[in-house]
Amino acid sequence: MLLEYIKQPWPWYISGPLIALVMYLLLKQGKDFGMSNNLRTMCTVLGAGKSSSFFRFDWKTQSWNLLVVLGTAIGGFIAHYFLSDGSAAQINAKSVADLKELGIIDQLQGYLPESIFIFNGSWFQFLILSIGGLLIGFGTRYAGGCSSGHAISGLSNFQLPSLIAVIGFFIGGIIMVHFLFPLIFA
Repeated sequence: MLLEYIKQPWPWYISGPLIALVMYLLLKQGKDFGMSNNLRTMCTVLGAGKSSSFFRFDWKTQSWNLLVVLGTAIGGFIAHYFLSDGSAAQINAKSVADLKELGIIDQLQGYLPESIFIFNGSWFQFLILSIGGLLIGFGTRYAGGCSSGHAISGLSNFQLPSLIAVIGFFIGGIIMVHFLFPLIFA
């Protein structure tokens, strides 16, 4: 019974308070949550401080956050291989119709259309993925953190820059989906 419940998507009234509890415990310890900070920490551990002052900091103060990355990877593996019922993700029918209209949907067995995100060797796809990755990396540094850091940790701390960043994420998503996708995939 419990295992079947765990395999289903959790409702907001369960997952929301769990996220709030985790954030409360982190804030109580004076820690900020954010996945993008881990990239800086990993680069520092690997010696990037030799070539850039940005990576010269005491990474050991952030070692706890590396456990978050490890836990995310292990949790994702366990969820996919042991806690998944194998059914495709349930996506809104209008979203599926919109993706089909843009020609970027195939068998949609998860949240991402394979025709875009699984590299097939085409230069166009390579270019789109490379530019997207660079923009995400630049945007993350420029905004002072990633979407999870701003939306979960920053808003929990009542930080105005995080509120502005989250609003920007939504505006950027709307512009991308409604204006840029049709241009790129027309």
